[in-house]
Amino acid sequence: MSYYRYHVFFCTNQREDGSQCCQQYGAQEARDYVKQRVKERGSAIPHKIRINNAGCLDRCTEGPVVVVYPEATWYTYVDHADLDEIIEEHLVNGRVVERLRI
Repeated sequence: MSYYRYHVFFCTNQREDGSQCCQQYGAQEARDYVKQRVKERGSAIPHKIRINNAGCLDRCTEGPVVVVYPEATWYTYVDHADLDEIIEEHLVNGRVVERLRI
C-alpha cells in the first residue's frame, strides 16, 4: 500500500493569455481550504491524505477541477460545501461523489 491512501491534485493553473483556467475560479484558495480542513480533521481521518497543487490538468472547460488518486476520480466544484462533501464522502468514507464527478 502507498504511504498516502489518497493523493489529491488541484489544478491551480493561471493561463497567461487570459483564457479559461482553474485559477479564475479561485483554485488556489480551494486547495488551501481543503488542505486546512483535512489537517483540522487530523486523527479523525483513519488514513493519510496528501493535498497538492498541479499545473494544467488540461480540462479547462470543465474547471475548476480536482483529481483524487489512486482511483483517478475527477471532480469539479463550486463552493466550500462541494469541497466539504468531497472531503467527507470520498476522502474520509471512500465513496465517490457522483454529482460532482466529471
